[in-house]
Amino acid sequence: MRDNPLRGIKEFLEGFFGAFKHQSTEYLEFELRELENVFALILMGSFVGIPSPPTTLVIRLLPHMERELRVMHERAVDMDDLLGELAGMFEIT
Repeated sequence: MRDNPLRGIKEFLEGFFGAFKHQSTEYLEFELRELENVFALILMGSFVGIPSPPTTLVIRLLPHMERELRVMHERAVDMDDLLGELAGMFEIT
């Protein structure tokens, strides 16, 4: 029994465009993480000497930055650990 050639073409195109979707999603997730890092740096910039927004605004946004604060704390703890830093670069958990 022969396969329908159109079915093969359809499966190929689905896989082809699926790969683009996957790659695009990875880029968007990476950009989102970087934007979150920049946002956290702007809000917490006073720690490194960058002028920060008004304190009342920072205090209002602080509860929404729980995850970013946790990540910043983990990075600060891992600063002395070279192996941990390399694992963080390659997202090895």
